[in-house]
Amino acid sequence: MNEAIFSQLDFGPLQEFLDNDDVTDISYGNGGQVHLKTLSKGIYRVERPEINNALMEKLAFQCSNVMGKTFNMAHPLLDAESAELRMNFLHESIATNGIACTIRKTPAKIRLNKKKLIDEGYVSLQMHDFLMKCVEGHTNIIVCGETGSGKTELVKYLASHIKENEKIITIEDTLELHLDRIFPHRDIIAMKTNNIASYSDILEGCMRQNPQWILLSEVRSAEAVMAVRNSISSGHNILSTIHAEKASSVPMRMYALLEGSQDVEQFLRTIYRYVQLAVYVKGYYSAKLGRFQREILEVCEFYVEDETNEAKTNIIYKKTLDGKITLANPTKHLLDYIAIQGVVLPEDTFRLNNELKEGA
Repeated sequence: MNEAIFSQLDFGPLQEFLDNDDVTDISYGNGGQVHLKTLSKGIYRVERPEINNALMEKLAFQCSNVMGKTFNMAHPLLDAESAELRMNFLHESIATNGIACTIRKTPAKIRLNKKKLIDEGYVSLQMHDFLMKCVEGHTNIIVCGETGSGKTELVKYLASHIKENEKIITIEDTLELHLDRIFPHRDIIAMKTNNIASYSDILEGCMRQNPQWILLSEVRSAEAVMAVRNSISSGHNILSTIHAEKASSVPMRMYALLEGSQDVEQFLRTIYRYVQLAVYVKGYYSAKLGRFQREILEVCEFYVEDETNEAKTNIIYKKTLDGKITLANPTKHLLDYIAIQGVVLPEDTFRLNNELKEGA
């Protein structure tokens, strides 16, 4: 669904929230409740009596008409997507307390920048610069966290630091990255799955386009897991996201999504060998700061020990919610990997040995 079609819709009092850059999601349901998700305050309810079932039904039928779809008891689900907006409606025949709707804004912009990240405590300067070096060194990275934690925004920020001469292909089931629109001068191909072309189909075509980087949308199915595995094992670099409660659990989370009888040890060794980093980002309301806070709480390195062929984990960065930070230098496996790409970091990357000497 393109912008010309969306421009025909009358959003009425909802337009106020669509025009507000701080608002990322609008949720309507329960016979008149409106909840917003914002960058500054998280999720909260607003009182707007003029936003009611009648208005939402009118919007849903406008949407179904311009799309040439049916929205009624026989067809109670309606999805619509534009370049920067995604809408989903549930008919009152299945949402028994009235029509329900969610609207997600997916603007073609990168909301994060280095100053904002450092100033707002999203990540330390030291860890920020390390992650940028990892991107420069073609490290495969999976960002994890809960819904609304800002996983996609972080991937967009990391992707913005990919070298300009490196070809990128994005593969998504719902368009959120928009890197082709953010960087129109770069060699970027945006691909979208649909009922005809699956992840596997698109990935096969993607390989023939000779990308350096493949950016996969959220890993939430067995097919997506296999797409990640096939991408990394074929020598391409990836950035992707997954739902997980900590960075160190990403490989097992991927295995849990698989269907069938995959050998667990063989699969995990593949992930540990080819996915170098997982980053856990959390979003929560901070009473101390009086605003919604997103921050990186864990950065974890995966590798396979050469001599024993054992899959191992190295937690490089861990921050607790009380602010305590623990650091560990990356292993020789990661340092050697990025060194091959021309990025050289010292063994004592975070100067931990110097701190020990100074504290002795």
